[in-house]
Amino acid sequence: MSGKLRDWARALKRDVHAVYLASRDPRVPWYAKALAVAVAGYALSPIDLIPDFIPILGYLDDIILVPLGIVLVLKLIPPSIMAEHRALALAQQDRPVSRIAAFAIVCVWIASAVLAGWLVYRHVAA
Repeated sequence: MSGKLRDWARALKRDVHAVYLASRDPRVPWYAKALAVAVAGYALSPIDLIPDFIPILGYLDDIILVPLGIVLVLKLIPPSIMAEHRALALAQQDRPVSRIAAFAIVCVWIASAVLAGWLVYRHVAA
């Protein structure tokens, strides 16, 4: 069981990297590129939308959102192109980190905190 889970995790990491590579390929349609950038950016971001220290929910987004996004991107990218990028991803050892996606997620957290503070202030001041 743990061997299958480990193999699935390795394949998922490879596919995230392959999706990142495919997002930069000119042969991929623009709508697939847009989704691929979003999925790879989220998966490669060092900061999660829901932090991992939050019980259950922290890992749930990684277990559900990333694989579903990859499946959707794989349906939009031609199989021959995806096979090429999977081979490239397997050959490369270093996994890229998306600092732009990390910045976007930090902005979402800051906006959420500001909105929550404003709502609390409005409720207390009223």
